[in-house]
Amino acid sequence: MELPAVNLKAIILVHWLLTVWGCMSYMFPASYAWGNFSVLAVGIWAIVQRDSLDAIIMFLTGLLLTVLTDIIHISVFYPPNNSLTDDRRFSVGMAIFSLLLKPASCYLVYRMYRERGGEYTFNIGVSHAGRDRSAYEPIDQQDAPPQWPDSSKTAPQPY
Repeated sequence: MELPAVNLKAIILVHWLLTVWGCMSYMFPASYAWGNFSVLAVGIWAIVQRDSLDAIIMFLTGLLLTVLTDIIHISVFYPPNNSLTDDRRFSVGMAIFSLLLKPASCYLVYRMYRERGGEYTFNIGVSHAGRDRSAYEPIDQQDAPPQWPDSSKTAPQPY
């Protein structure tokens, strides 16, 4: 089943709206707003420069980091039940909804990264000792003439 193509503008618009609603009751510290809005600014950069792999990978990385920071903000600053007013409940609900949408947004942005020509090249440094070398081709070929004269042969000296 192929997922429909989602525009990067739609992802940024949805997360912008949910972040604005999440910041409405001043329950979260300013770091919540700064973190989310700065990542959305990088997303706008990814919209403007359609061919830039740096912009889209930085937006993806920022989204992944805001998943972690949103979890911390919501868990640390969640108000006790006796101080939950309607506007705080709405604000927390929108922040949680934004957090729940971010993994899907990360997947869609990753697909856009792949469409722009990016490759997943995560290397943790593990080498395979028993690699199959049947397709090994030597760099130096015996049939090709040497590019430089052989230094072991000396030219005849004129008498």
